[in-house]
Amino acid sequence: MRKYNFVLSALAMVATSAFTVSAFAADGTITINGQITDTTCTISVDGGSNDATVTLPTVSASTLSSPGATAGATPFTISLSNCSGTSINTASTYFEPGAYVDSTTGRLNIDSTAADAATFVQVQLLNADRNAIVAGASAANGQNDIPVSIASGNGTLNYFAQYYATGTSTAGSVTTQVDYTMVYE
Repeated sequence: MRKYNFVLSALAMVATSAFTVSAFAADGTITINGQITDTTCTISVDGGSNDATVTLPTVSASTLSSPGATAGATPFTISLSNCSGTSINTASTYFEPGAYVDSTTGRLNIDSTAADAATFVQVQLLNADRNAIVAGASAANGQNDIPVSIASGNGTLNYFAQYYATGTSTAGSVTTQVDYTMVYE
């Protein structure tokens, strides 16, 4: 009899656990939309390939002696040519988040591992109107980029890079980098 009660109790526990209802309920739905385009362009930075180096001028540390001070604004261009595809209207540059991108400010941290690295300085990207680009910002928040028309099959995006003091900067080397992706709309 004892064995029989034990078996019945075990069966009852298994049966009730199979019908346990979760206390979780859906609070909403997230819909994700996107589009893949067949638009492509030949990309050139400052007349070279799609990978380039922008060399800032040598400046005195005294010009970057207080937080927010800037110096050495240097222009560079991303040129698009031979654009083809079915949805050719505008192009803009998305500066990707990455190892050197300050996720708070969108400025570029420098490679501080270099033995002669400057301190208390970042590199700031500017759009054609010299307004700060927020590298790594989502498309929803915007990076402050200015799209250009590529309806003719060509377009040029103009930018600047400059030193940006985060404190009293010290003398030394400044090296950083950022990846970019062309956005066609």
